[in-house]
Amino acid sequence: MNAPSSANYRFHDLAPEVGSFLVDVLNGLRQPQKTVSAKYFYDERGSALFEKICELPEYYPTRTEIALMREYAADMARKIGPKALLIEYGSGSSSKTPILIDALQPACYVPIDISRELLTQSALALAQQRPGLPVRAVCADYTRPFPLPPLSDIDYQRKLVYFPGSTIGNFDRVETDRFLRHVVQTVGVNGGALIGVDLKKDRAKLDAAYNDAAGVTAEFNLNVLLRINRELGGDFDLTSFRHHAFYSEDLGRIEMHLRCLRPQTVTIADTLFQFREGETIHTEISCKYSIAEFQTIARAAGLSATGVWTDPARLFSVHYLTVPSGK
Repeated sequence: MNAPSSANYRFHDLAPEVGSFLVDVLNGLRQPQKTVSAKYFYDERGSALFEKICELPEYYPTRTEIALMREYAADMARKIGPKALLIEYGSGSSSKTPILIDALQPACYVPIDISRELLTQSALALAQQRPGLPVRAVCADYTRPFPLPPLSDIDYQRKLVYFPGSTIGNFDRVETDRFLRHVVQTVGVNGGALIGVDLKKDRAKLDAAYNDAAGVTAEFNLNVLLRINRELGGDFDLTSFRHHAFYSEDLGRIEMHLRCLRPQTVTIADTLFQFREGETIHTEISCKYSIAEFQTIARAAGLSATGVWTDPARLFSVHYLTVPSGK
């Protein structure tokens, strides 16, 4: 794919091919608890649906995090320092990023996302709006090892990973530790990470956020089956599955599933899968943390808690973590 160009914009396509999607889906559906990775939500339609979710009245994280960035971005920039190389994992539409860029004035912006369409649209738009900012867009799966693009022409002092949206909550504890250790390797000594983390709160507020009255989250969840049908030749009947999301107090996380409404057989790439009535496909988790819990996890991965910002209602937090000398 040849991405549109701008003088300060370069596009690097490292995204996995359909074969990786197929292997992951087949392996996930062979498990005793059938699963499909949440990263496959974000085709073009899924990304658009997620943008709609972010605007829903029940879905507090996005508007709360944006308010935090507007109020505290200048303070964050002072702590981070000048000439940072800003690397955003899962950049999506980059709705929060301009606030940080305007405060931080980074040496370069490196947005990374698995969705080619959304990445090219948002990264090129940002590059055109800020012609003095070098933008090096990378289409890749950031949950797996990948190289950063060539940066020899960029004069920067430190690397900063930006991971907003509480996307880190989509990882279990083992995956979170692995991800944070990868961040340490990516940014190196004196580098850092700015990470959005959803906080523990009233169960009713959490349940409402993932079961919106308009049914957009349900449509978003079911879209992954539509994508499997379209891209992998599956024959899921979407009317035979229903969105199911709930908060687990014991695990401190929201779980999203697709519940099968009747016994059926589904075919994907000549592979048959049997579904029982009531059986589910587990599609996503969204872990919630206290500030102290998350800082403990970060410390174990080699990161120091350097700053944290939260809203008055303590719904959401943004953590600045750094790699101390000797790591």
